[in-house]
Amino acid sequence: MSYTKSPRNARNSRRGKPQRFEDNDDAIELLESVGPVVLPPETESFDELDLSPVMREAVAEAGFTKPSPIQAALIPYALDGCDVIGQARTGTGKTAAFAIPILEQLDSLEDCRDPQAIIIVPTRELADQVASETARLAHGVPTEIAVLSGGKNMNRQLRQLENGVQIVVGTPGRVHDHLQRGTLRLDKAWCVVLDEADRMLDIGFRPQIERIMRKCPRNRQTLLLSATLPPVVRRLAESYMSDPTVIDCCQNEMAVDTIEQRYFTVENNRKVELLEQLLEREDPEQAIVFCRTKRGTDRLSRQLSRIYHGACACIHGDLQQRERDRVLQSLRDRKLKLLIATDVVGRGIDITTISHIVNFDVPQDCDDYVHRVGRTGRMGRDGIAFTFVVPGEGEMLTSIERRINKELIRDSLDGFEPPPTAAEQQPEPEEPVVEVRRSLNPMTRKKKRRR
Repeated sequence: MSYTKSPRNARNSRRGKPQRFEDNDDAIELLESVGPVVLPPETESFDELDLSPVMREAVAEAGFTKPSPIQAALIPYALDGCDVIGQARTGTGKTAAFAIPILEQLDSLEDCRDPQAIIIVPTRELADQVASETARLAHGVPTEIAVLSGGKNMNRQLRQLENGVQIVVGTPGRVHDHLQRGTLRLDKAWCVVLDEADRMLDIGFRPQIERIMRKCPRNRQTLLLSATLPPVVRRLAESYMSDPTVIDCCQNEMAVDTIEQRYFTVENNRKVELLEQLLEREDPEQAIVFCRTKRGTDRLSRQLSRIYHGACACIHGDLQQRERDRVLQSLRDRKLKLLIATDVVGRGIDITTISHIVNFDVPQDCDDYVHRVGRTGRMGRDGIAFTFVVPGEGEMLTSIERRINKELIRDSLDGFEPPPTAAEQQPEPEEPVVEVRRSLNPMTRKKKRRR
């Protein structure tokens, strides 16, 4: 039994290049400058999406009962071969939104041994997760998926590509490396997915992404998904997409409704003490504590390991890939209660048992805050996030609140009561003014003027 093929000739019937972006502070006008903006429809079942029987069975096997807004909106356009920009909050099922239409339209490996779809993601962990989710949705139909990311065995990747693959999931650096080696051919790739595009551009992958896009056919389909659409992402869309449809599932609210967000005001030298008391009060099922630096992550992990012993671990960019994979697998297996991490796990990592997020260090970028907090409250679950704000970081807190269009709730613990605000401070009673009579030094007193 094979998938029912959907026509892909819509990719060949596109109009000219979209107009150039204009500087405009209004978010809706900015999105409309890219292409027509579509809001997600009300869809109660995957049966309404015109999927093949095999895919409907695979979706049910994966545990999906009702399409999320991004899935309900993006899948029909992707099946029609349109270029799509999908803006959706993290944790809303974006992977399935682009994986389902790709799987529905794949040719068999016997018909095409070169990659037909390539999915570019910012991190190694996200590449593994996307490949795993795609393989799960391919239930019932043999599908060859290759993960091309750094830290993995190169010889194994070469063997996979030589034997033939249908879908490539990779990070920009390793995919570009294979293109330079000549071990990866993309001339048959009819679909390119840029997942978490804003993050890839933030960390400097634009040159590699542009070279990858130029290696793909001109009449390809391009799907760009992200939780935020800053100007640099819109410029990339302008250059490499044709008449894209913009799907806005954020509806002017970047924070997930099911996530309660609080903050503490604390001195920098008391943050560890506050964290220990907070974890004791909350007793989270599983929590991620975000730090700003790798050294700070290591130091905090060592301090908390004295309390949590084998239930605490850390992860950052300097760890070997094997160790990073081991830590994440332990978190998924619920062997870890506490993960201390940098922003390397701030994007796309989907572990539904994460109940608490703690921003031990306030992120430098507001969008990083959005993605950190999005590690909890996945797919409608409840979650809570705490942010430690030290004196002098008030402006950063205000920027975050403006970005998510929501005020964070001020929290407190015994011994960590927040200082009163200016409105709460009681004016001190004025002391009575006592007139002090000035006495002159007799030695400097002026003599009476003689007549």
